[in-house]
Amino acid sequence: MNGLFISFEGIDGAGKSTHIDRLAQCFRSMGRQVTLTREPGGTPLAERLRQMVLNDPMDAMTEALLVFAARRDHVQNVIVPALLAGQVVLCDRFTDATFAYQGQGRGFDLAMLNTLEQWVQGTGLDAALPQGLLQPALTVWFDLPAQVAAQRLATARVPDKFEAQPQAFFEQVSQGYAMRCAAAPLRFERINANQPPESVWTDVEAALRGRGLLR
Repeated sequence: MNGLFISFEGIDGAGKSTHIDRLAQCFRSMGRQVTLTREPGGTPLAERLRQMVLNDPMDAMTEALLVFAARRDHVQNVIVPALLAGQVVLCDRFTDATFAYQGQGRGFDLAMLNTLEQWVQGTGLDAALPQGLLQPALTVWFDLPAQVAAQRLATARVPDKFEAQPQAFFEQVSQGYAMRCAAAPLRFERINANQPPESVWTDVEAALRGRGLLR
């Protein structure tokens, strides 16, 4: 399988989107087919669930279950087919976000999230895939202090229910990302997002070149 799966993570306000689009152009210039997608979302069903998760009041368990339901549909109908076709999949958030937001941010049971991760990403997927848990080959973590993120979000569009959370919530989310990074250091590239966008891009490009993913 020649497909490549890269996820992009960070708290709201970290500035992932511009760099994801730019990276897609780099891969296309190398002759690669690129699938740009996001979570929650990426399929018609998952996008409907996204609107519920981002806007409707619910407890942490309901939130986590909806996110993983959206992920299952996304994995089966977008990510796996694209990887089997040899494409580069660039995904704005994946399971690390669930552990950071619903786990650390909302305080939901991490053991339950681990179980859901095993079910959704390791059960009944295409036999041509490598055995085990479907995970990104690389996760680019845009690490930004919660205080800076809050300042950026204050001037952004009308916030969804996550973007409207207090700074303390994002500090917890950042801790969640740090825990995931510590648990899988070879998968993560930590990028300092508290610098000018061009400097952030330089670090992103260097990280991928260092892994032999860009030429």
